[in-house]
Amino acid sequence: MSLAQKTAVITGSNSGIGLGVARALAGAGADVVLNSFTNDDADHALAASIGTEFGVNARYIQADMSKADQCRGLVEHAGACDILVNNAGIQHVAPIDKFPADKWDAIIAINLSSAFHTTAVALPLMRTAGWGRVVNIASAHGLTASPYKSAYIAAKHGVVGLTKTTALETAEESITCNAICPGYVLTPLVEKQIPATMDEYGLDRDAVIRDVLLSRQPSKEFATMEQIGGTTVFLASDAAAQITGTTISVDGGWTAL
Repeated sequence: MSLAQKTAVITGSNSGIGLGVARALAGAGADVVLNSFTNDDADHALAASIGTEFGVNARYIQADMSKADQCRGLVEHAGACDILVNNAGIQHVAPIDKFPADKWDAIIAINLSSAFHTTAVALPLMRTAGWGRVVNIASAHGLTASPYKSAYIAAKHGVVGLTKTTALETAEESITCNAICPGYVLTPLVEKQIPATMDEYGLDRDAVIRDVLLSRQPSKEFATMEQIGGTTVFLASDAAAQITGTTISVDGGWTAL
């Protein structure tokens, strides 16, 4: 499907899953707005390169997703938002009784509250346009739990709930809202963690991937950024017009257990 003449705003998209989603949407013809909290020449050059590669209008807008006013300002500055992809997220691992309060606050703000703020500004733009798609990047941890990840899991469960509510509030309009729930995705950040994990466990690369990182992912294969991007493009397509308020797991069978 062509998404020409649509504008997509993707939070946390100068690397990893967000960048994969931005590239997929640009490949389908959408103009894209990339975002992160930095404002480097490399960020703007990345957007320009995507625009050149896919022949679309691609921009980079700096905004800190931990701050409500900047979340809202991102969509306002974009000027149009036919497709909103809430992807920005951070992680911290610690037992609940030792979990730093500032880390809890930051994770809830970036992983959950930012999606509320961007959606609140995007929905009126979508209603004016008569069409819209909200895609929230949740996680397998939006449907299941693990120890020591209390803030992340609470936030991602919250994203799934926000997705359902957004879908119900827009059910009689040409607007949908869904959540993608990835398992482990082979991003540059995960790739960088593999050597340290090999040293920690005394295992080779294949064993670390299969028995440590993907211990809960039955396929024993990473999802890819391209797969998450492709799923997003599908949810933006006419074929998905009656898919709303649900989750799509891209997790190699994790949530089937």
